[in-house]
Formats: sequence, C-alpha cells, structure tokens
Amino acid sequence: MFNLLQHADHFNPGYIGEFEEIDDHRNGKIVIQLNGRINKTGVISPRYNVQLRDLEKWVVRLLPSRQFGYIILTTSAGIMDHEEARRKHVAGKVLGFFY
Repeated sequence: MFNLLQHADHFNPGYIGEFEEIDDHRNGKIVIQLNGRINKTGVISPRYNVQLRDLEKWVVRLLPSRQFGYIILTTSAGIMDHEEARRKHVAGKVLGFFY
C-alpha cells in the first residue's frame, strides 16, 4: 500500500496531498492528508476477475457517471485505475473504487 501511495498522483492528480507511514511495531498505519473531497469509497470483496471487455459494466455498476471517479484494479502490470488499464489493454481484479 505504501508503494501505491508513493505514486498516487499518477492515478488521480489532486486527490492525495501528504502521507506518512507510522510504524507501530505491529501492522503499521498510513496517515493520508486529502486535498479536497472524496464522496464515497469502497472495497470490493471478494476480488472479482474483470476482463477488458467487461470493464465498462463495472464502471456503470460502481461509479455515478463515466466522467466521475475511479475503479482501482490489480493487474499483471501493477495496480492502476480503470482508465489506465483500458489504455494498456490489461485486465485484472477489482480492488475498490472512489469518487
């Protein structure tokens, strides 16, 4: 997760400001400072496989509109949003969404 946040502006410029990793000698914590407003977030469990041709169905199902929000996927090319996955022509599993 920490590695994902280091590249957070790659996904969604403007959403995430500063963040820090806190080592509590257990699982650890990450404190995130947001730059603006996120209306809703969600985690998808279990992580469903999504084929590239079915990606639009997931966008319609999870997001309020096509221009608003992101679905986060884990793919063979790394963790990315649905728009980047479409550009790179890769599919994977749905981790969650936000808008």
